[in-house]
Amino acid sequence: MGKKKSKNKQKKVNVKKERYSKFRKEKSSVMTFTTTDLTPEQQKYRQEDESHIETFWRYNRNRPTKEIVERKMKSKR
Repeated sequence: MGKKKSKNKQKKVNVKKERYSKFRKEKSSVMTFTTTDLTPEQQKYRQEDESHIETFWRYNRNRPTKEIVERKMKSKR
């Protein structure tokens, strides 16, 4: 059927990986993210800003251009 693979066989070394391994940087797997401590007044301002932005994204729709609106109105007649 096919050759049986030997379990004791060593893996082939990738020459390119070996050559360029010195340029790779160590990357930590843990992300550290800390926010600055805000005063109650700053927290209030931030919350208000976020609510304004949220309402903007909720209700702001990209209206079609004037020409497109006119074309649709013509076609409905």
